[in-house]
Amino acid sequence: MQLKPLARSLAVALSIVVIAGCSSTGGTQDGDSYGSQDGSSMGSNTSGVGTSGQYGSTSGSGAGAGQQADSRIPEVRTIYFDYDRDTIKSEYESVVMAHARYLRANPNARVVLHGHTDERGTREYNMALGERRAGAVQRFLNIQGVSPSQMSVVSYGEERPEASGQSESAYSQNRRVVFNY
Repeated sequence: MQLKPLARSLAVALSIVVIAGCSSTGGTQDGDSYGSQDGSSMGSNTSGVGTSGQYGSTSGSGAGAGQQADSRIPEVRTIYFDYDRDTIKSEYESVVMAHARYLRANPNARVVLHGHTDERGTREYNMALGERRAGAVQRFLNIQGVSPSQMSVVSYGEERPEASGQSESAYSQNRRVVFNY
């Protein structure tokens, strides 16, 4: 009879440890060991994209999106990825957190996560990469307490580019996940 209170206490303690572990800033968001922080520290990530609004569709700052009211859909609905990566860049974590807060506060809201890639690679590879990118966002939202029934994933691969051209600028705008409510 003494085992039930002990088991309940252990379950509560384990839950607290898991929640505390989820709030850490180290590691990757989707749990993949190959997507280490070196992928998110390469390139132009040190330019402060989260606050400067480098990309056209991210007119609000990353910090501002995280501070907006939970009853409104966050303004920034697109996050961008490094080449051939499916890990969420640190400058977009606040954007994804804002969407998580909105979805938790509005349990009847549903979002479709559209995964996109640039045109490099085969069609099949890009479809899989777009799905992995959207899946990484879905897992991040799930860890933040969003119900799986509120989310679905669609991959468009390279089929719906945001920018045309074969420059790095165009490629970087096409490597994205779009939140579609």
